[in-house]
Amino acid sequence: MEEIIENNVTTDWKQIILSLIDNDINTMLNNHNDNYNEDFKIFPPNKLIFNCFNHFNLSETKVVILGQDPYHGEDQAMGLCFSVPQNIKIKDKKFPPSLKNIFKEIDSDQDIINNLKEKTKIQLNHGDLTNWAKQGVLLLNTALTVRERCPMSHTKYWKNFTDNLLKYISENTNKVIFVLWGLPAKNRKKLIDTNKHYILEATHPSPLGANKGGWFGCKHFSKTNTLLEKNNKLPIDWNLD
Repeated sequence: MEEIIENNVTTDWKQIILSLIDNDINTMLNNHNDNYNEDFKIFPPNKLIFNCFNHFNLSETKVVILGQDPYHGEDQAMGLCFSVPQNIKIKDKKFPPSLKNIFKEIDSDQDIINNLKEKTKIQLNHGDLTNWAKQGVLLLNTALTVRERCPMSHTKYWKNFTDNLLKYISENTNKVIFVLWGLPAKNRKKLIDTNKHYILEATHPSPLGANKGGWFGCKHFSKTNTLLEKNNKLPIDWNLD
């Protein structure tokens, strides 16, 4: 795992990650290779496991969106929570329903449109959220890997890493907006110093959670921008291009 980090993380997150990674993760990956060989792959590919840390340094962190674990289908996971590669279009069968619901919420959040200089809808033509990451949004999952077709299969192995990372961010930054979607994310609330940071909570945007209420109408995207502007930070452009 250290070699993967050394070769693929280019920001000052590298040393933070190296200090927090533990043997449970290495053991899990080694056991996977021994037990499953080529029958089940691990997603995302090694070079993308830490992709969310490659777009800005720790001090530039403005928002942390916390998901659950990577997509477990072929060619979907790309190391940014909820994001899929640009070649997967909205009408594609591989386009995740959670991401569709995220886009629906953005589309219905009139406060975003009202704050734009040109009163036009946000353009969401694909599912690659890299543009959000480039603006200081850490698109973090509670687990950074998953076994093919086995959701939540690696969650327990990444728990210590993710918990310690959230503590580190909380202790070493100020006025970050933590966006917690779903119970696994909300359970991390206790790791965040609410005297220094902001927390927005909602149900998970998957159909299972969103359709029961608590997702649609949360307005987390406009609320995030309001908090950023309150603290003299540039708001997030939620467009994808």
